Amino acid sequence: MFDNSELQAEKPPPSDARDWIKQLSAYRDPSTARSLFELGVTIGPFFGLWAFAWWSLSVSYWLTLAISIANGAFLLRLFTIQHDCGHGAFFKNRTASDWTGRALGVLTLTPYAVWRHCHSIHHSASGNLGRRGIGDIATLTVTEYNDRSPFGRLVYRLYRNPIVLFGLGPGYLFLLQNRLPLGLMNQAKYWVSAMGTNAVIIAALAVITYFGGLMPLLLIFLPSTLLAGTAGMWLFYVQHQFEDTHWDEDGDWQLHDAALHGSSHYVMPAPLQWLSANIGIHHVHHLYSRIPFYRLPEVLKDHVELANSNRMTIGESLACARLHLWDDKQKRLLSFAEANAQVY
Repeated sequence: MFDNSELQAEKPPPSDARDWIKQLSAYRDPSTARSLFELGVTIGPFFGLWAFAWWSLSVSYWLTLAISIANGAFLLRLFTIQHDCGHGAFFKNRTASDWTGRALGVLTLTPYAVWRHCHSIHHSASGNLGRRGIGDIATLTVTEYNDRSPFGRLVYRLYRNPIVLFGLGPGYLFLLQNRLPLGLMNQAKYWVSAMGTNAVIIAALAVITYFGGLMPLLLIFLPSTLLAGTAGMWLFYVQHQFEDTHWDEDGDWQLHDAALHGSSHYVMPAPLQWLSANIGIHHVHHLYSRIPFYRLPEVLKDHVELANSNRMTIGESLACARLHLWDDKQKRLLSFAEANAQVY
């Protein structure tokens, strides 16, 4: 369907991150049929498992919970499709992408316009020490951490604790924070996005409660939402929070270098790669965000340099949870213990 192998064979691999853009532009065009297929094979099972879980309430609450946990994986995939819509990568028609993203935002509890704006800031400033704070995971340098008061250091330690970041954080983000256009409170269109999404969510939950009571909310809605949120938070974390990631001061920061060297290539088994819609091929996504997620493996197949760049297995990624502070002298992330041992 998309064959660029002969074209790529004629070109030497780029030596600079910016030089990749022209080659990657060959992969940007989505296929409407393929996009509809990917949406169908995700949203169909999602609603099917929702219905199955509801039916199973009369059989076993444990069965319901198990089905709901499994359905969290399809909810994660729907969020990733919404993510592609936000980049204008899912359909050629931007209006179609936007309305698909808005509809999926009800299922993912994520106001589409608010998220799209914050995420675009993330892409335009990822790895820039002078532009932290929106659409990213808060990261302090060693110097900034040491300059904080004891209470300030405690707050940061609590925030970066895995129990908070991956346990409590997703529930706060998707159930509470997303209900308001925080950081964009003075712009009407973001209020419309947030309040419109909230209204549809409330209406849907009211209908569910009317016909099924509280148990569908407690055993279907909440478990699948929290599991998808936790998985999504972990994926977002390891995509940028690894030891030799890339951060620079504003004057030295370069967009394409940060994209290529500050984003990981998270290597997962095929089923997990499918359920996460190839979001682990994050270095390519940051280099060229208009590439549809289903074409990212094609890029790796055609470009061995990208396939071998920034590779991280699931086992290797677990060590990233202990990295908390950026050392701008060594150009790497450190644990609190390593930072405490530093002598400058």
